[in-house]
Amino acid sequence: MARIAVLYCKRIQDHSCIACAKCYKGMAEKNGEYARHDTIELVAMTDCGDCPGLTVPRVKLLNEITKGLDRPIEVLHLGTCVKLAMETAQCPIDFEELKPTLESKFGFQVVLGTHSY
Repeated sequence: MARIAVLYCKRIQDHSCIACAKCYKGMAEKNGEYARHDTIELVAMTDCGDCPGLTVPRVKLLNEITKGLDRPIEVLHLGTCVKLAMETAQCPIDFEELKPTLESKFGFQVVLGTHSY
């Protein structure tokens, strides 16, 4: 079972999807990047920390909270809304730079994307 957390885009999340409904559907159907997991335990969902570039401190807090609740993150997904923001809305996240930073600092896998819709 993969213990996952999802970071969604604070600025566009409720414009492209209300209440992360697409993520919940994608998890249930193993759609998109969720397909890599046999089973999923969602341990947390939160926003990216907002622009410009507050993702690392946000993930640090998220990691501390989930460990303190004895529900450590194994895989962090950056939501499809984050991917969309990087492609079309001038999001300051550089995934190629952020991924190794988060993986080495926190020890979990980082995946870009969640569902395909």
